[in-house]
Amino acid sequence: MKKRYSEEQIITAIKEHEAGAKVDDICRRLGISSGTFYNWRSKYAGLEVNEASGSVRLSRKTTNSNVSSQRSYSK
Repeated sequence: MKKRYSEEQIITAIKEHEAGAKVDDICRRLGISSGTFYNWRSKYAGLEVNEASGSVRLSRKTTNSNVSSQRSYSK
């Protein structure tokens, strides 16, 4: 499934919130739920646009390798 929003757009939305914009207004403009926004915030908070791709990919790779390790350990 194709992502609807790029990491750059997500980080921009989070920065708008940090600058004082209301979550409801951001969510309405983007067409997302507040739950989605808070999930994004927990994942991307504190990142700059140029840092996002590498660190998110690294965390996904780490998570995937942990799952693989757990599966092989449980056998």
